[in-house]
Parts: sequence; C-alpha cells; structure tokens
Amino acid sequence: MTPTPSTPNNEASVLARGIANLALEKQAQRVISLDVRGITSITDHFVFCSADTDVQVKAIADNIRKGTDHKPWRIEGYEQLNWVLLDYVDVVVHIFRTIEREYYNLESLWSDATIKKYEDEPEETPSKTAD
Repeated sequence: MTPTPSTPNNEASVLARGIANLALEKQAQRVISLDVRGITSITDHFVFCSADTDVQVKAIADNIRKGTDHKPWRIEGYEQLNWVLLDYVDVVVHIFRTIEREYYNLESLWSDATIKKYEDEPEETPSKTAD
C-alpha cells in the first residue's frame, strides 16, 4: 500500500522546520534538513540529527512525536535506539547515535539537495495546536 501525503506540499517545509526545532529542544546535534523535492519521489524532506547516547536518541524521538500534530506513518528502530526513523511521508526523520550517523553517512546520498542547518537554539515555529 502506498502511503498518501500527510501534509500538502507547501506545509512539508514547515513540518520539517518544526521537527528540527523539536529535536533541538532535546539538544540534538548537527541538525539539518534536506529538501529532496525534484530529486526523489520518496519524500519531500529528510531531517537528520544525532545524539551521543541512546537515552538522548529516545528523548529526541519522543519529543518529536509528542510535539507535532502529525502522526508518523511508520517508526523504525525505536527498540534499539541506534537509529530511529520517523516517517511522516512528506518528511522522513533520521535520529542517529553519533557513531552510526558517521558510519552510514546518509546525507552524502542526497548531496544535490538543498541543505538547511539548524543551530543550537530552536527557531520560532507555530506550536502544536490545543485540542
């Protein structure tokens, strides 16, 4: 079954930025997003970040899942916490332990993509809406 887009294309960038900021709230390292629209049909954006410990990887993943109104279509690696993948269809998030990120170097596969680097402090983004 092919997943349907979870966000309109114009909202995917906003979702990627929000996810990056949620990762930064938990001190994620080397947070970047890659705009891969026009390069691949897999997704519109990849978000990559890393952490030194599995406890921190879990904290980042949990903060992203709780901090957005969108539900991931698929979650992989949450049990092992070396590399957690959160698939929001239009945005795919990779949360690595630092050593695994260096080993796999997935960012290099998408070297033609536009890269946005996020600094140590989260940017202002719309917060999760209250229910």
